[in-house]
Amino acid sequence: MQRRTFLMSTAAAVALAATGALPTASALPARATVHTLDELRAAIDRARPGDRIVVADGTYTVPAGSPLLVRSKRGTESAPVTVAAETRGGVVLQGEQSFVFEASHHITVSGFAFRQSTTLDVPPDCSHIRLTRNDFQLADIEGLHWVMVRADDSTVDRNHFHGKSTLGIYLGVEGAGTDEMAERVHIHHNHFADHTFGGSNGGEPIRLGVSPRALSSAHALVEHNLFEGCDGDPEAISVKSSDNVIRHNTIRDSLGGIVLRHGNRNRVDANHLVDGTEGIRIYGNDHVIVNNHLSGLSGRALVIGSGSERDHLPGESPDARRGNDAPDRVLIAHNTLVNNAGTVSGESQRPHEPRDVTVADNLFVADTGQLVAMAATVRFTWSGNILWGAAADGDMPATGGERTDPRLVTDAYGIARPAADSPAIDAGTLRRPPVTHDIDGQPRGRLRDVGAHEYSSRRPGRGPLTPADVGPDAP
Repeated sequence: MQRRTFLMSTAAAVALAATGALPTASALPARATVHTLDELRAAIDRARPGDRIVVADGTYTVPAGSPLLVRSKRGTESAPVTVAAETRGGVVLQGEQSFVFEASHHITVSGFAFRQSTTLDVPPDCSHIRLTRNDFQLADIEGLHWVMVRADDSTVDRNHFHGKSTLGIYLGVEGAGTDEMAERVHIHHNHFADHTFGGSNGGEPIRLGVSPRALSSAHALVEHNLFEGCDGDPEAISVKSSDNVIRHNTIRDSLGGIVLRHGNRNRVDANHLVDGTEGIRIYGNDHVIVNNHLSGLSGRALVIGSGSERDHLPGESPDARRGNDAPDRVLIAHNTLVNNAGTVSGESQRPHEPRDVTVADNLFVADTGQLVAMAATVRFTWSGNILWGAAADGDMPATGGERTDPRLVTDAYGIARPAADSPAIDAGTLRRPPVTHDIDGQPRGRLRDVGAHEYSSRRPGRGPLTPADVGPDAP
């Protein structure tokens, strides 16, 4: 039997010694170091809350039909069961499968290099499963999705997903049955890179749901992720569910953008989309799009879409659910769009136009094309926008903004923001916008600046993410 070394913090030992109540070794959380797959399976089978199983560095081939089964293991919030590589990336798991989860909760898997040839699945009979500081480069098989999360309250953080050239997504979130969504999944500080699939669809880095699940509330939080060279799909973050928050992400040098493809009541807040192709595209109802910076995009920066359906409704056919839902009651405010090939545009290829959309206090700057090129709209409200550059104003109403030089300066991160004498300062018109801070985390105050940035004489506290901010070695 593998020897087990029992650990207790010095502070806890001192406290217990003072009471005269030092526990026996069997009562303490355990740390076991294993060197073979059989030892790992045995350690998982006997694991208790708080146990940490460390796998010695090396390459391990998991036999077909004999995965690393985590069944009926129940950690707690304060004492999860942890399975970790000896060093980050030092344990390579290859073969058909690696970990298989069943009826377990509060399990953490950390530091592995996954090289398997089937999907790593987190099923709906589990919860609180955490995948952290791993390297994912699964077999480059046509149609293979790499990680699928279907369990509530799961976390995917500080991982590196990279190196796929075929159809299939890096990370998906779904749920039980055909129309449910896993709830409260947290995806943060991951690095998604180098998806080179050349097809027009099906290579998303993150996909939150699928069409039949569009009306289900997921309450997912996707934040502080970096996307680079994500060219497998026009949608880097594809949202096909409701009530999600997409914030503080950076998409750089990528084909894909942020697309609210299906679902309602999603919030897209304080993201950087720079030097890529697609920007933000919107379908569905009651979304909030605020504080985003989009620059240097060769495609359409902001698309307010049209619908093949007015609204998706419970009980509709699968074919109808796959159609586009026209945007209704969307707020688009305090965004900065600078030097993109297309700034704000609509669509005319579907019968249902967007309605009751507010476009306010945004900064639109470009030297080509039209700043606003909408198709049919109903009851749009335009106010407080600043327009500048050689590009024509387009079809925004004359009362919707002002053509004036915003006097932008480039900061240390290469981002254009208002200078001290910019007319954008304190020029916001919305009385009660749902924004309290800007893209840098600075307070907005009572008088808000137009665009994504509040002016400050101090160096901005953050800018677009870099590889040092994300992935297995991130803080």
